[in-house]
Amino acid sequence: MFKRIDKLQIDLPTPSNPDANSANVVQELLGGKFGEMSTLNNYLFQSFNFRSKKQLRPFYDLVASITAEELGHVELVANTINLCLQGSTSQSGQDPANPDSTPLSEAMDARNPQSFIFAGQNAVPKDSMGAPWTGDNVFTSGNLVNDLLHNFYLECGARTHKMRVYQMTDNETARELTGYLLVRGGVHVVAYAKALEKLTGVDVTKMLPVPDLDNSKYDHAQKYEAKGAHRKLYRFSDNDYTMLDRIWNGPTPVGPPGELEVVSDMPTPEGGEIPNLDHIPEEFAPGFDEQQFREMSKKLNYEAGL
Repeated sequence: MFKRIDKLQIDLPTPSNPDANSANVVQELLGGKFGEMSTLNNYLFQSFNFRSKKQLRPFYDLVASITAEELGHVELVANTINLCLQGSTSQSGQDPANPDSTPLSEAMDARNPQSFIFAGQNAVPKDSMGAPWTGDNVFTSGNLVNDLLHNFYLECGARTHKMRVYQMTDNETARELTGYLLVRGGVHVVAYAKALEKLTGVDVTKMLPVPDLDNSKYDHAQKYEAKGAHRKLYRFSDNDYTMLDRIWNGPTPVGPPGELEVVSDMPTPEGGEIPNLDHIPEEFAPGFDEQQFREMSKKLNYEAGL
């Protein structure tokens, strides 16, 4: 089962301006072949299907713990997309309550108007071209070495895409997200490489060409490495998955020097606030006006925050 915490893994800055096209390229990091939905579902199904869990417990703990982190990455990317889209419409003085004023006209110039037509200015489980994410992106062979090797390759591909998206946009929210994911994705590359080395004795990073794991060129990644995020692996569980340190140990091979650490005293990142997205009358989302909010607040006996 999963325990959910009402926080994002990091604080996301609110963009200074709406940026639908940056939101669209970030969609690739959500629903692309190497996006967070792919990493999540690959590891999720591998953890469900893992054979000989008791005999191979440290490796199961590794895949299961990274699965939980990827759930948070999906959440983080989706919120980045939502923040970039927020305020994209009714910018030219149109009346959002009057459909004849074309309050959604700005969507005509967005690279992917589907975010406005299909989703109400929200993230969708699709890539940057609007193609739906598919379960065909999931690899779960039942063979541990084969699955770990695939995961190593998947994380390398994901890193490449993050580096490219980082260079496409200077949007502060998109770059904050991408800088953090570059650091955490690097952790997963190293984790799967170390697991393969424990199993086979092969240094995978020397066997295959991989993207450079050096994050020193990325301003939005450096601060997370300065906090040691490149050295930490989280269990995302209060009492379980305690054998990660059988694999995740020794000096870090990337980033500022230090020892690899399984964080046990706080098994999740400290976290940041989840954005409270404004209602959008022109999108009929969430579909209530201020008076209806007040009435619901009275019925449910809570403060609606108006």
